[in-house]
Amino acid sequence: MDNVIVCKELTKRFGDFTAVDKISFDVERGEIFGFLGANGAGKTTAMRMLCGLSYPTEGEASVAGYNVYKEQERIKKNIGYMSQKFSLYENLSVWENIEFFGGVYGMKRNEIKERGEQLVATLGLVHEAKKMVGALPLGWKQKLAFSVAIFHQPKIVFLDEPTGGVDPITRRQFWDMIYEATAAGITVFVTTHYMDEAEYCNRISVMVDGKIEALDAPAKLKEKYDADSMDDVFYQLARGAKRGDN
Repeated sequence: MDNVIVCKELTKRFGDFTAVDKISFDVERGEIFGFLGANGAGKTTAMRMLCGLSYPTEGEASVAGYNVYKEQERIKKNIGYMSQKFSLYENLSVWENIEFFGGVYGMKRNEIKERGEQLVATLGLVHEAKKMVGALPLGWKQKLAFSVAIFHQPKIVFLDEPTGGVDPITRRQFWDMIYEATAAGITVFVTTHYMDEAEYCNRISVMVDGKIEALDAPAKLKEKYDADSMDDVFYQLARGAKRGDN
């Protein structure tokens, strides 16, 4: 299998507290991999290690073929990242955000200009290109943030609750963009609180108290837990959780 993420007993401790407890999984190229867990389950800590933002305490992992201990900077150059809380500079215009992140990703000026023009046209933001991002509706911000996260055509994009707060129609449109990205060969690693979105993933892992309690395709998980929905699967797995936020 062509795996772009490989984890073997990946662990993160903070003093006596084990935030991530020996998790093991692989993610295939072009896959939409859902990474689910209640607040405090450890999923954000795990994602930070995979993004090269935090060193593991023990275990092994590689992202885009690079070691999480020794090649963090190379990992950062081969991934995109988008979170609900911060993805764009609201006091910069649409075009200034595109230029800024293109520069951060090491793209050449002519490449930024060419791809940027295509991007604003595709998103229907040609007439809004000089507007401050803070003035845009939330749905447009989220679509722009995702587009900027994959602007440099990374191998993997990490999405941390990317659709929080947007309406169902915009969420559906956002997932259409995710499908287009995977069709272009980008692997998507996504966390979400919306269990209907979990159904859109190829496979899902569910973390509880720092450990992966289940990992499979949505249909197989519903069959295994005799559940009608992913909401029910998640409730069965997470109801015994002992931890709060971390």
